Amino acid sequence: MNHHVESFRIEIPQRDLDDLRERLRRARWPEREPVGDWSQGVPLSYLRELCAYWATDYDWRATEARLNAIPQFRTRVDGLEIHFLHVRSPHPDALPIVLTHGWPGSIIEWLKVIGPLSDPPAYGGVASDAFHVVCPSLPGYGFSDKPAEPGWGIERTARAWSVLMTRLGYDRYGAVGSDWGTSISTVLGQLDDAHVAGIHLVPPLAPPDPATMDDLTSGERASLASLAHSREWDSGYSMEHATRPQTIGYGLVDSPVALAAWIVEKLWSWSDHDGDLDSVISRDELLDNLMLYWLPGTGAASARLYWESMRQVNEWIAGSVVDEVLVPTGCSVFPKELQRPSRRWAERRFRNIVYWSEPVRGGHFAAFEQPDLFMHDVRAFFRLVR
Repeated sequence: MNHHVESFRIEIPQRDLDDLRERLRRARWPEREPVGDWSQGVPLSYLRELCAYWATDYDWRATEARLNAIPQFRTRVDGLEIHFLHVRSPHPDALPIVLTHGWPGSIIEWLKVIGPLSDPPAYGGVASDAFHVVCPSLPGYGFSDKPAEPGWGIERTARAWSVLMTRLGYDRYGAVGSDWGTSISTVLGQLDDAHVAGIHLVPPLAPPDPATMDDLTSGERASLASLAHSREWDSGYSMEHATRPQTIGYGLVDSPVALAAWIVEKLWSWSDHDGDLDSVISRDELLDNLMLYWLPGTGAASARLYWESMRQVNEWIAGSVVDEVLVPTGCSVFPKELQRPSRRWAERRFRNIVYWSEPVRGGHFAAFEQPDLFMHDVRAFFRLVR
């Protein structure tokens, strides 16, 4: 069995960038939406302006150089080459952590926090908060291989992360995740509890407790309203991914405009901003993230994770609790998050919550939107379990 860990560099051929620009320039556009907001999707004027910038002024080579300045690797786990960033801290007592992204995110989400987490004194922090940071790209995402067979759901991915951390020489480590990373980190804590020091979840996934329905707090009522709104207005993409990922994949791999609309809608809808996404996630950062779907052509492959695991995750969000998580758990529930369980709901599933936080700002992409608040919570939780 090949356990080799190989250095990796991103080197996109110029012809691929030229092809992208040509596709953007030749896009066939629909008519303008008949409403004055985002209620029917991404407004035509917004997307045309974004794609014009993408075709003319956006600089992928700068992002490529920034990523290549971070140690990157690939290694074969369970038949797939997994791509990951790996930044070892200069501080000897650093705790290893694995950061797991979701959809429509990527390793780009972590770029603002890798440096401060791995070398806190260089950013005004203290060495005792240092981490060795591992950021894998999910199977079928970024520069990891695309699975060629069914079965790569959250449990198999969690097992792969356990193998990866062992292969890197880490006997004890923490796990941090958002979106798909929340579920993968949770399962990792269940499967590898002998080595996982703790899991930090943004947010924890736990369904409402039926026993509390006659005594709901204002926060719990708001959480139920959010779940209901999401089911009616915000779950179409998820149903398509979970039922026909191949069908939507053709458009996402062939058309950069379709890919941009499909992903930008979620970044805009799920972030905490006052009508200006650029105030929390800049236009260049948004396009950096898009490029990690466009360049490797992962529109279909990334959607298949929903086909594999979305039904299970929906049970954890709004169904019945059938499992328990015993590993020490930290939870951050940001105010514009999609799922916002109360602590008493979460404690029915997560039996060892040692840290709970409800930051004042931030949405679904916490490390992207509010890196300082995100890092505060990660550090505060892991101080309790180091």
